[in-house]
Amino acid sequence: MEVITIDSQSFKELMAKINTIAKLVIAIQAKTEEPPEEDGWVDSYEICTFLKISSRTLQRLRTEGSINFSRIRGKNFYRISELQRLLQNNIIRRSDEHLQDLIKNHQLHVEQRRNIKKDK
Repeated sequence: MEVITIDSQSFKELMAKINTIAKLVIAIQAKTEEPPEEDGWVDSYEICTFLKISSRTLQRLRTEGSINFSRIRGKNFYRISELQRLLQNNIIRRSDEHLQDLIKNHQLHVEQRRNIKKDK
């Protein structure tokens, strides 16, 4: 084993640089990580309610192939990223506030389900 000695001032400067790098890495990770529910799945009812479109409009979008969806036990689910794409391409003409309301409500709904499962 080799022992290296340095003066205390150099050691403190080295530790300060290491801490700065560590904080930078943590900050970059926080920016790049999306919230886990940001691209969750929402059902037709939530979409129609918060984007203020009719169920017939949503059915038309499915029939035309304009929106991707998954059907589970007869119920249709849509990715939030897919809804963002529709809004960006002006297929659905709503403000971004409507989508943010949908995302916020979906996250609240998920939290409520998690709390119910924890209570059981």
